[in-house]
Amino acid sequence: MAQDVATEERQDQATSNHDEGHGPEKPAEPKESFLAGHPIRILIALVLVAAIVIGGFFYWSYSSAFETTDDAQIDSHVFAVSSRIAGRVTDVKIDNNQPVAQGQVLVQLDPTDYRVGVQRAQADVAQAEADARAAQSQVPIMSTTTSSQLSTAGASVEEASAGISVAQQQYEAALARVREAEANAVRAQKDVERYRPLAQKQEISQQQFDQAVANAQALAATVDTAKASADAAQRQIGQAKARLSQAQAQQASTRSGPQQIAAERAKAASMAAAVGVQKATLEQASLNVRYTTVTAPVAGVVGQRNVQSGQQVQAGQELMSIIPSGDLWITANFKETQLKKRRVGQKVNIHVDSTGRDYRGHVDSFPAATGSRYSLLPPENATGNYVKVVQRLPVKIVLEQGEDPEHLLRPGMSVEPKVQVK
Repeated sequence: MAQDVATEERQDQATSNHDEGHGPEKPAEPKESFLAGHPIRILIALVLVAAIVIGGFFYWSYSSAFETTDDAQIDSHVFAVSSRIAGRVTDVKIDNNQPVAQGQVLVQLDPTDYRVGVQRAQADVAQAEADARAAQSQVPIMSTTTSSQLSTAGASVEEASAGISVAQQQYEAALARVREAEANAVRAQKDVERYRPLAQKQEISQQQFDQAVANAQALAATVDTAKASADAAQRQIGQAKARLSQAQAQQASTRSGPQQIAAERAKAASMAAAVGVQKATLEQASLNVRYTTVTAPVAGVVGQRNVQSGQQVQAGQELMSIIPSGDLWITANFKETQLKKRRVGQKVNIHVDSTGRDYRGHVDSFPAATGSRYSLLPPENATGNYVKVVQRLPVKIVLEQGEDPEHLLRPGMSVEPKVQVK
């Protein structure tokens, strides 16, 4: 039953196809190949294949001879212009993006206070020089005075010693005269005692007795005079000893004369050093006056001006920045896998997006570490879930001489360096 139904369906389909073609179905003809029987097409195909192979070879050779990266930019030194002293800004003579020459005045500070400091320092120098001259003049005076005092003290000691000897001799002579006077007085008194009974018996004249009494009295007075002379001579000995002691003390004090001279010379040297200190202070004050004029350290273009007229600035405060003209280089962050054939001095073609031009340069140097090692928080790979990441190294590329005469390049611009490694 099922077979009969299928047979009928096939017959109906065949009838339908015959009716649509209005005749019996023709057998399909085999398709002709694109290249079969067409030698020109074969030649063209061969040429295309050869061109593709040759082009691929040259592309591989070209690409293997160059290394490039788009992670590169122009760099330059940035000179921060700061004030070396504190002061009030009276004038700002430059603005952002303006070119400046080396030594050109940028900012002017009020110099009044510092000029007063110069005048005070000049007065201090004059005072110190006067003190130094006075101290220096005292050195020869002290030397002469000390030598004179030493000579005088020695002479005084000798004179006092000689005076003691003379006084001692005078005292001894006075003692001898005392003894002699006492002996004469005793003899005269004895004569009076012998003459007294004789005078009473009138065996001698009263005149002789009176003469003996007068003689005894005179000799007794001579004893007093001799004792007075001896006492005076003794006092002279004491005075001579006092003069000797005084002369010896003066001589002892003058013996420190060399030390006093040395001290005076040290004082003069100290005064001379004080002159040097005051001159240094004057020089610093003069420098401060010059520092009130802030000039450009290099020729370049001003950027980031941070100062206004009337502003009070402090020493070391940054006022503006200067980008030097011509001192540019390229920092190209190449992958570490691209540095296998990299060498210093290799030629580089640098394409700059902002100008659309290509510049010539060469590899100047390679970094000491990867860029990530200079970051604030360097990566720490000593962990259990370590994943290897290809690092980049900032390679320094410098432009050839005269490549940017118009100074169109600016730090921070994006560039595409192409390094020829073969």
